[in-house]
Amino acid sequence: MYKAVTHGISVTVTPRYVAEESSPSDNRYFFAYAVEIINLSIERVQLRSRYWKIIDGRGNVQEVRGAGVVGKQPVLNPGESFSYTSGCPLSTPDGTMQGRYGMVTAAGDAFDVEIPAFSLDSPHARRVVH
Repeated sequence: MYKAVTHGISVTVTPRYVAEESSPSDNRYFFAYAVEIINLSIERVQLRSRYWKIIDGRGNVQEVRGAGVVGKQPVLNPGESFSYTSGCPLSTPDGTMQGRYGMVTAAGDAFDVEIPAFSLDSPHARRVVH
């Protein structure tokens, strides 16, 4: 589990390898990640956009931008939370993801919330100890 708190918004990510959606012989590794966003602030906020930086095991970078998450732009009152699950295919058995959510307050003030960097690890990844 990975967690970050920015401007009173908590983001927790729990990734997992999905063997039934993966095919290592075809260099296809699928990862799911569950996200929980909690509004710990005293203001109502809305999640408007997302940005992801995905880095595979070879260091290749993919950036993803879009409106909302899973087709929604949730509004969170103080103390409320929103959870969703999504996924990411990679051509390598490991990688990392990190990013940010674009949020806006009820007063119209925009700010970014950190999505903590998290590791995508399959049982097929080579482990190196230094």
